[in-house]
Amino acid sequence: METVYINSPLGITKIVGDKEGVAVISVSDVGTSDVSTEIPEVLKDAVSQLQEYFDKKRTHFDFKLNPKGTEFQQKVWKSLLEIPYGKTISYMDQTKKLGDIKAIRAVASANGKNPLWIVVPCHRVIGTNGSLTGYAGGLSRKKWLIEHENPTTQQSLF
Repeated sequence: METVYINSPLGITKIVGDKEGVAVISVSDVGTSDVSTEIPEVLKDAVSQLQEYFDKKRTHFDFKLNPKGTEFQQKVWKSLLEIPYGKTISYMDQTKKLGDIKAIRAVASANGKNPLWIVVPCHRVIGTNGSLTGYAGGLSRKKWLIEHENPTTQQSLF
């Protein structure tokens, strides 16, 4: 597995993968001295596409993914890929689409274990009442991502 660290508006982004695909994308508040100076060939597409996303030049990703998880987690993560850019759904809506409303806690838990930050968009899942509940990257990052993807920007009155 190869690893690269890049700057993003939300912190240092860690990308891990190999020729089978990207297995992990995560973010932290580690200092900028940890940014990689060279990008491994197998991670160049992921780095480029994430930079385009942050520059508002990309709304979907097409590099190869290879997250590790249980069969159930894989199913939940795959369902996240169906949420359109700029849209949100509730945990209950996601659970209904997966076919078992009693599994809402398991679905929320699987979302929380999503190893592919931004690319598998668990940040697009919100509470039924519209609240920004639960996000492994922190609610301030979830809010930023949802606002970043919003096609209409609210102008400030002041």
